[in-house]
Amino acid sequence: MAIRLQGIPTDDNLKGRSKLWGSPDLPDTLPYPEMEIVEEGERYGNPLTFICQIRCEEIAALDTRHLLPHQGMLYFFGEVDYFLGHRDYASPGMGEWSADTFRVLYAPNCSNLHTHTLVDENGSDIAMKAEAIRFSPCDDNSDGFKLLGRPFFEEVEACYPGWVSLLQLDCDDNHNLQFYDSGMLCFLLPAADLKTQRFEVTRCFLHSL
Repeated sequence: MAIRLQGIPTDDNLKGRSKLWGSPDLPDTLPYPEMEIVEEGERYGNPLTFICQIRCEEIAALDTRHLLPHQGMLYFFGEVDYFLGHRDYASPGMGEWSADTFRVLYAPNCSNLHTHTLVDENGSDIAMKAEAIRFSPCDDNSDGFKLLGRPFFEEVEACYPGWVSLLQLDCDDNHNLQFYDSGMLCFLLPAADLKTQRFEVTRCFLHSL
């Protein structure tokens, strides 16, 4: 059984809770992940877009196979700005993304978290408004936003047989999120590495019709 994620607009303070978009609440031990950019011989770090954070105790009852840790926080970042309608950003393209275009982080506990807010040159918050997450069970091969299970597209599963779809993102009109023509983005991990919580070996794959 997989776990569906539904974003719920709210004005509540979501610090330390599961949320889609917004700004991540990270411990000091986890720096905000960046992608290295090289332009005209200059190197600099470009912050990856924060996608969501999952407070693991909130999904423990639905994770009946105990695939994920049941405490701490799981974070997902990715170079998804192009797919959010910001065409001045480059697209990582179809297929498997390079390792610098996404990141999965895990903090074993949720104490001493600090909200990392990205701002523009005027000091204004550039993140989308954060949404609370409603979790519910769904089929392993469901479409939509989900944790665990298998990729919806058989073509992706064929490339990674036996791997777990750690997080699947689908097109979402509410946020102008469009992965080309009805595509989906999957964060994938071998079952053995998921069991040992080796989130650093996660791969990210974009497939579209």
